[in-house]
Amino acid sequence: MELTEDIARNFARIALGHVTRPYPYKDDHVFESEADVRPPREAHPVFFGSFDWHSCVHGWWTLLTLRRIYPDMPEAADIEALADASFTEEKLAVELAYLDRPSSRGFERPYGLAWLLYLHHEAARHGDEAWNKRLEPLARAFAARLADYLRVLTYPITVGTHFNTSFALVLARDWAEARDPKLLALIDDWAMAAFAQRQDYAGWEPGGDEFLSPVLTASLLMSKVMPHGQFAPWFEGLVLANGWLERECYPVTVSDRSDGKIAHLDGLNLSRAWCLREIAKALGPHPQSAIIEQTADRHLAAAMPHVAGDYMGEHWLASFALLALLAN
Repeated sequence: MELTEDIARNFARIALGHVTRPYPYKDDHVFESEADVRPPREAHPVFFGSFDWHSCVHGWWTLLTLRRIYPDMPEAADIEALADASFTEEKLAVELAYLDRPSSRGFERPYGLAWLLYLHHEAARHGDEAWNKRLEPLARAFAARLADYLRVLTYPITVGTHFNTSFALVLARDWAEARDPKLLALIDDWAMAAFAQRQDYAGWEPGGDEFLSPVLTASLLMSKVMPHGQFAPWFEGLVLANGWLERECYPVTVSDRSDGKIAHLDGLNLSRAWCLREIAKALGPHPQSAIIEQTADRHLAAAMPHVAGDYMGEHWLASFALLALLAN
C-alpha cells in the first residue's frame, strides 16, 4: 500500500476539518490561579483544535507533509492559506510564552514536544514559505526542554502511550540531525545506555489502550542510533530469535471506536506498520525480511479503513497512517 493522491486528499480533508475545530478539547493545563480560567484558544492560538494540543500539532504535520508531496492537489491551496493565517509571529509568541509558566515544565513532555520538533522539521522543507522561521523559536525552546529532560530521566518509559520515550526520541532525533549536534549526541548516548543491552523481549503487549509498541519503537530508535552491523544482531536477539514477532505481533482488535482509549488500538496497528517498515529498510537484505514486511502490511491493512469515522480516532489517526505509508 502506497500514498496515492486520492489517499493524500482524503487525509488533507480530514486534517483541515479538525485542526481549527475548537471543541471538544482535552486541555493539558495546570491551573495556578483563578486568572488561568480561560478557553484553550487564548493560551494556544495556533494549536487549539484537534481535541488536544499534541494532536493539533501532528495534524499540522500531516497537512504540511501532504502539501509538499502533492503540491498541485486542490487541498494544497487551502493548507497554505490556513498555515499563513495560523503560523503568525503573534500567535506563535503566545504559544512560546505559555512555556514560561512555572507549571509548564512538563507540558506535553515528551510526545507533543517531539511532534512540535517534527512539525518544524517538515516546515523547513517548504522554502517558499516563512513557516520554518516562525516556528523555529518554539522548536528551539522545546529542544532545550528535551535536553533537560533526558539529563534527569534515569530510566526509559516503555509504555505504549504518550509517555513513551523511544517514540519521542525518534522524531526529535530527525529534527536534531541538521540543527543541534549536542542534542543529537545526547539522544544517541542516552538511547545506547537505555537499550543497547536489552535482549529476548517478553513484554506483555498490547495493552488495552496503547497506540505504540514499546519494543518496536525502541527498535526503530536503535536502528537510527546503532551502526547496521550492530543493529541487525541486536534486533535478532531482541524479537526474532525468540519468535516474538511471529508469535505475538499480529493486528489487534478494536472493540469500540467511540471510546477514545480503546480507539488507540487502531493507532497501534498503524504505528507497528510504520516501525516494521522502517526497521526492514534498516536491516536491508535479511533472512526474515519477508516476515517483517508481511507483518507490517497486515497491520496497515487492518487499520486503514478506520482512519476516518468516529472523531475519537479521526482527530489523529491520519498522522500515523501517513508515517506508515511514507515508510514504504
